[in-house]
Amino acid sequence: MAPALLLVPAALASFILAFGTGVEFVRFTSLRPLLGGISESGGPDARQGWLAALQDQSILVPLAWDLGLLLLFVGQHSLMATETVKSWMSRYFGVLQRSLYVACTALALQLVMRYWEPVPRGPVLWEARAEPWATWVPLLCFVLHVISWLLIFSILLVFDYAELMGLKQVYYHVLGLGEPLALKSPRALRLFSHLRHPVCVELLTVLWVVPTLGTDRLLLALLLTLYLGLAHGLDQQDLRYLRAQLQRKLHLLSRTQDGEAE
Repeated sequence: MAPALLLVPAALASFILAFGTGVEFVRFTSLRPLLGGISESGGPDARQGWLAALQDQSILVPLAWDLGLLLLFVGQHSLMATETVKSWMSRYFGVLQRSLYVACTALALQLVMRYWEPVPRGPVLWEARAEPWATWVPLLCFVLHVISWLLIFSILLVFDYAELMGLKQVYYHVLGLGEPLALKSPRALRLFSHLRHPVCVELLTVLWVVPTLGTDRLLLALLLTLYLGLAHGLDQQDLRYLRAQLQRKLHLLSRTQDGEAE
């Protein structure tokens, strides 16, 4: 295992990479489709129908490339989350296992965003073109995206952001406090085993609520929706635990505000 002094910079580097990738993901999924507009070659007259698109190599080739990028990300994100790979990583990288997983996920997502091929000439599932929809639909989508991202950041904080990023594991190790998960209740551990992505609904809103749903965006939304759906297995016991934790945090927040008011 690496010396303790080297663990902190490694964990911080992974966190910075993940944070920067998250900012870039916001631009990729929200700012570009909402504010980027339509390229000159991708105007409505240049777009093809769905049947014609299945025979057009200029559409199929970039779609196949984008599909490969998405499968690379999904494969990395799923394979490294298996118990076999996690045990192997813990054996060789120790407390940095979570940080390494986060860094690899960020790199895989960077590959998707940097090498993504738009398909401007492809067919669209829907598009807000006529007024007043061309004005109000993008504005509504922008508001929903802002709300969704604010909810995502809030939920990540509730779910212990430092632990999700691997920082807490290193911090506890350096101070000799052990593994953070060992201090959590069995109900919390059960929830974490069933819920890999606590921001599913918000991410689906970001993926689908766009003024123009083109071919490549449809591929992105469909595949990630399928992946997010398969990664969830919540039951009533998990939902009761989530409700109890939310009520407890709201109670603590109200007590803090009451104390400040006094």
